[in-house]
Amino acid sequence: MGFPISAGLLDSMVLSVVDKEDTYGYEITQYIRRAVDISESTLYPVLRRLQKSELLETYDKEYMGRNRRYYHVTSKGEEALADYRRQWCIHKRMVDSILMNEGGENI
Repeated sequence: MGFPISAGLLDSMVLSVVDKEDTYGYEITQYIRRAVDISESTLYPVLRRLQKSELLETYDKEYMGRNRRYYHVTSKGEEALADYRRQWCIHKRMVDSILMNEGGENI
């Protein structure tokens, strides 16, 4: 059984992957598949949305005779990623307090 993934969580995961180093769509998909089941057809609308929101920018780079579109996190994207990470820590603590029977006194 898996858990559904929200658009915000997927956005944050993509930003986090690209923040490590500029990369292209297929590689992003493969990395994210370690945690969630995602297809390239799901990923590309996310990349376009992040680009439209000015959180990612693109450039083309030749690789083995063909161009690949690489993604780069903008400064606005870095700010959004930092905010996503803060929100995730709070959310994770709250879910863990229930799911792991950790009480809720410190939330």
